[in-house]
Amino acid sequence: MPFYVAFDVSHKPRGRIDENLTELRDFLNNNDFICYNFLETPITQATLKYYDILVFPCPDFVKLSALEISEIVNWVKEDGGGLLLLSHAGGDRGRNSNLSELSLYFGIIFENDQVLDETNNLGMENIPIITSFIPPHPITNGVKVICYRSGCSLSIVGNAISIASSNETSEPFSTPLICVSEAENGRVCAIGSYEMFRDKVGGGFNCEDHPKFVFNLFNWLISDYRIELKKKGAIPEIEPPASERLMPHVESPKNVSESLEETSSKKRIDLELHIKISSKSELMELLKIFQNQIDIMKTTIDKLIRMVEASEDEIIELKNLPETTTGKVEEHQVNIEDYKSIQEDIMNTTKPSIGEKPIFTDLPPKPKTLLKKGKPPTLHSEDSKQLETKESVREKKIDKEELKAEKRDLEHKVISIKDLLNFVEKKYKSKDIDEKSYTKRVNQLKSDLTRIQKRLNEINDLLK
Repeated sequence: MPFYVAFDVSHKPRGRIDENLTELRDFLNNNDFICYNFLETPITQATLKYYDILVFPCPDFVKLSALEISEIVNWVKEDGGGLLLLSHAGGDRGRNSNLSELSLYFGIIFENDQVLDETNNLGMENIPIITSFIPPHPITNGVKVICYRSGCSLSIVGNAISIASSNETSEPFSTPLICVSEAENGRVCAIGSYEMFRDKVGGGFNCEDHPKFVFNLFNWLISDYRIELKKKGAIPEIEPPASERLMPHVESPKNVSESLEETSSKKRIDLELHIKISSKSELMELLKIFQNQIDIMKTTIDKLIRMVEASEDEIIELKNLPETTTGKVEEHQVNIEDYKSIQEDIMNTTKPSIGEKPIFTDLPPKPKTLLKKGKPPTLHSEDSKQLETKESVREKKIDKEELKAEKRDLEHKVISIKDLLNFVEKKYKSKDIDEKSYTKRVNQLKSDLTRIQKRLNEINDLLK
């Protein structure tokens, strides 16, 4: 019996099943779940009637309406729906969302903080390793460890229970991280970290026990009441609106090289071995997905081309490079910031979390002249001015948008750091942390704030 999972995309989620949650999507599609992009707005009980699970993968700077909250609550309680709420470091305030207004109906609140651990982590303090699963629960059955990447803590204000807590070495310590609630006919789970399900990042879906955790989680979200309704035929067959994109069952190979080897070893590829297609519309939606992937590759290639055009005076053929006294060709410096920018696009990496320190590296100076056979090229003054003008226009056109994007990210980071400072101050006043830890954390946050503000001032000067 297949179960239908709706991933909300109408509230600008940070997590998307066809962009940075593809491993999660493929895993679910291979385990009796069928994933959909849910585009309906406003969300109502009627539009949810086809789906067994609704997932909010961290809404970003968008809020649910009072009507939507009421309809979702009714769907959970009356129709036995399964609701999964995922947030991020900073909680509602950091993301400018209002998931807590929905989760509050089930006794759960997302806190405005970030869980850090300098002792038990996966290389960084904002990726704590969690092993405290009390009390035992079907979701954590057989799970020994999870990585709680860039997540906030939770609070319980009703009949919900915590099934995973932060370590005693964490800040905040021994606090709920994963909470569940059974509301009449339905079930709800709230987790402060959507990034623990992300593709190809440390502490993401590829962590050892995360697939097992996901399997338990989504199976638990299907209530007994919901199963009975499906067995009785009380739930209509899935009929997604035309605007919604179906994610059909796709069995993805373990890696690209294995896929290529398998393809090259066969003269004829049997499509049915890889993709299960039941209708013409489903095939059309699958083709749209492939088209989307091609568009992503095209965007990356276009950016590479723009970078090459912007740096054409830095690209020198080896035969034209001057030789050193030892007879060896001088090495050309690689712009590491450009490489990071491309890599971030390909890996779909998010902006730095609160606990991470951004690194600002000055670009290497460009050579004023390109030597050929030991003699500098001669340019007339008018030609030189014309080249400089073209270069400056090209740089301004490319850099302006990048600077604006960096400025927005840094401004959001300033807000998050100030919120974290208030949180640390509150913890110190309530004597939850000692003076040494308080001083260390405050000094670090203020140092980050100073550095970011300095960079913001530089960006503002450049934009002028």
